[in-house]
Amino acid sequence: MTQAPLVTILDDEPAIREILTEALQEAGFRTRAFSRATEFEAALRTTTPDVALVDLGLPDRDGLTLVHRLALEQGAKVIIISGRAQVQDRVTGLELGADDYVTKPFEAAEVVARVRARLRTPAAKPQQTTAHFGEWTAHFDRFTLERDGQETPFSQAESEVLRLFLESPKRLITRAHMQEALGGTAGDSFDRAMDVRISRLRTKLGEDPKNPRLIKTIYGAGYIFLGDVTWS
Repeated sequence: MTQAPLVTILDDEPAIREILTEALQEAGFRTRAFSRATEFEAALRTTTPDVALVDLGLPDRDGLTLVHRLALEQGAKVIIISGRAQVQDRVTGLELGADDYVTKPFEAAEVVARVRARLRTPAAKPQQTTAHFGEWTAHFDRFTLERDGQETPFSQAESEVLRLFLESPKRLITRAHMQEALGGTAGDSFDRAMDVRISRLRTKLGEDPKNPRLIKTIYGAGYIFLGDVTWS
């Protein structure tokens, strides 16, 4: 029998850990809760969660230091849960690879819905792992972009967007299609997450932000990837 997805909760507030644990277990998820980053990192040596809920204001470390590792190295979906409501905190978290950002106070049902959204994926099918476009090669098996023998890493979150573009080159990809394909929750948070991921990909591809050659914004409609793509 397939095990239920594992959701980890890293928050130093006992009440929040209890509320989220109860709500997630009632929804059918397995959970593990931690109050300190050191405990959480020790657990990561043997277990990778499907989704990690990470508070930023931890007593022994800033939670942002864990987001990049979880997203890029562990391949986990990451949802930041924080009392920091400033736009810059949201942007920094998303830039480091977080998939979503929830501010405190929150409703437990909303967090459960966001966890489900992050885990919602199309039916499994074999996927090619290497795409070639222009002078670039994208290696999805090791999350790197290669050009002239130099490799640049990209995160799991960036991987989802890049694959979506490369699998549908020269076709309009609307925000609604991105939401459906990537399992996002409609709203400003999802839109901002997509903007940040696309901005990061453009930077890694050496794009001119004022006149990108590959990932074009069609204002009011969505995006088009203009390169010719071959897979191997």
